[in-house]
Amino acid sequence: MAKKLNKSLLITLPIMLLLAGLAAYLWNSLSGEKEKNTQLEQLAEINKQEMEDQYKNFDRQYGELQKQINNDSLIAQIDVERRHAQQLLEELKRTKASDLAEITRLKKEIGTLRNVLRSYIVQVDSLNRLNEALTAENHTIKQRYDSATTQINSLSTERNQLKNKVDIASQLDATKFWVKTLNKRGKEEKKIKDVRNIAIGFTITKNVTAGNGQRIIYTRILKPDNSVLKTSDATFKYENTELDYSIKKYIEYNGEEQDVTVYWNVNEYLAPGTYKVFVFADSQMIGKTSFTLTQ
Repeated sequence: MAKKLNKSLLITLPIMLLLAGLAAYLWNSLSGEKEKNTQLEQLAEINKQEMEDQYKNFDRQYGELQKQINNDSLIAQIDVERRHAQQLLEELKRTKASDLAEITRLKKEIGTLRNVLRSYIVQVDSLNRLNEALTAENHTIKQRYDSATTQINSLSTERNQLKNKVDIASQLDATKFWVKTLNKRGKEEKKIKDVRNIAIGFTITKNVTAGNGQRIIYTRILKPDNSVLKTSDATFKYENTELDYSIKKYIEYNGEEQDVTVYWNVNEYLAPGTYKVFVFADSQMIGKTSFTLTQ
């Protein structure tokens, strides 16, 4: 009996030891595989997070590009690509890290997006450099225009100043006024009731800068009440207005000193008092005087 038991132990013991060893081996193998799977899952999560960061970076760069340009068409194109990147990011967030096929697809999209983004960066950079060149050119043109405008204005001012000086220098000037009241026989008369003509004389001074030729001399005689002695409603232009006149006379002026006499035929009652005389030529007042009539 004892011999049979010993013989049985001799048979089963090695088998038990073999099974124990096999169990230990299997346990170690399963533990190692589990640890390996855990590491792979961690790596997959890290890879997925890195991909998300890249998609977010694409979105940020597209946004910065849109801020750098004013081209509506290009902004719209970039916006389409930006929304595409945002859509892929949302797909990635919904995808499990263990879904190798989907992760691989989305990773390939990153390469495509990178190439597209690079092309837009080149376009925007070219546009910005072109805009800078155009801005610099416009600035140069504006400086030249401003400089030319300043020169033109300066020349215009100088021309106007010179013209004013010439105009002033070329104005006629009446001096040496005298007034005589005459009766019907052409003799000087002191009594108002017998005055039939008023002779007004003056001298136009020498002026070589004034043009030669015909001149119209207008004489205004103001009565003591400041109304004009006149025979019609004819007027002449003076400082953007129209003035009545008493006497109109044509003369030929040659630049030399010239005596001029004009006559007013009395055909109305003359009140006693001071009468004012103003003489005009070339739309300028060239002289004045006054005289007094008494009873």
